[in-house]
Amino acid sequence: MKKLTILFVCGAGLGSSFAAQMAAEDVLNQKGVEAKLEHTDISSAVSMNPDIIITAQNFKTQFEKFSIDEEKTAIIYLKNIVSKAEIDEKITPVLQAKGVI
Repeated sequence: MKKLTILFVCGAGLGSSFAAQMAAEDVLNQKGVEAKLEHTDISSAVSMNPDIIITAQNFKTQFEKFSIDEEKTAIIYLKNIVSKAEIDEKITPVLQAKGVI
């Protein structure tokens, strides 16, 4: 099974994306999903073509300026980026669509 690449994105690619990555790692471990997790800033994220981008709701307008192929890259917007419950709820259908669970 191929390993998904999941990118966590915040404005600077530092604090909040790393916190989201930690929370998501727990969720993925509970589901037994192996993925490559990385965190970065918005402009870098666009060129990396990950399977999933996880970011904060307030960056949605910035992402909409870029043409991201959502067939390839699913974008998940979180209201609370460290909420495991919200990550679980939003990532589950995406993982199902990508065929990993």
